[in-house]
Amino acid sequence: MTLPLGVDYPTAWARRGWARAIRHVALSAIITPWTKWSTTLSVEGEENIPAEGPVIFAPNHTSHLDTPVMLAAIGPRRATTVVAAAADTFYQSARKARWTTLLFNTIPIERHRINRKSAEQAVELVREGWSIVIYPEGGRTPTGQLREFKGGAAFMAEKTGAAVVPVFIHGIGSWRSEQAKAPVFTSQPSRRRSHVSVTFGPAVRSTDDTNVRRLNAHIEQAVVELARRVTRQPLLEIERD
Repeated sequence: MTLPLGVDYPTAWARRGWARAIRHVALSAIITPWTKWSTTLSVEGEENIPAEGPVIFAPNHTSHLDTPVMLAAIGPRRATTVVAAAADTFYQSARKARWTTLLFNTIPIERHRINRKSAEQAVELVREGWSIVIYPEGGRTPTGQLREFKGGAAFMAEKTGAAVVPVFIHGIGSWRSEQAKAPVFTSQPSRRRSHVSVTFGPAVRSTDDTNVRRLNAHIEQAVVELARRVTRQPLLEIERD
């Protein structure tokens, strides 16, 4: 049977017991140890991750390798975490879709326009207790700077009541630079080993007096503040279209 591709690709099979067991072995024995060794990964702000309930992680996005770094940084919670992946990148071939879904528990999302099916799937998974990693910039930065956030994380938080944890990943563009998009990184030689840090900020929650737009602005500003602190660039701002 040929499975549909794009946002219609089915992913429920990757959350079944046998697939979770394979993923646990792959991540715990191979992918995460390699990631930690290759990045000399440092993690700060873990106390900001709520101990109970699903969490919406909202990191900046520089490289295709952000996902294994994020899964390494969140530790055991990765067993109950899904990752929102671009349907037009990871779900255009059956082989890539199958392996990406199995190894990283991804779900396809539409990046360039609102897609009711992918949005509802993400919301339903959070309601079922799954945490989710979603990159609010909608794709890897093309310039190396933070880009304007789209409202996916805020939408899910407003619909589910789950906490959004802002995340800033720093230094990843210099590691395996071919996995980045911005010329400031891809023009550099790829490194087998490079330091990467992941910083979690205080959780952001939807309240009765916030809407998706204001909540998205709050999440965006929280990541900017993390970036300013980590990079020591007090004047750092979001690039807007």
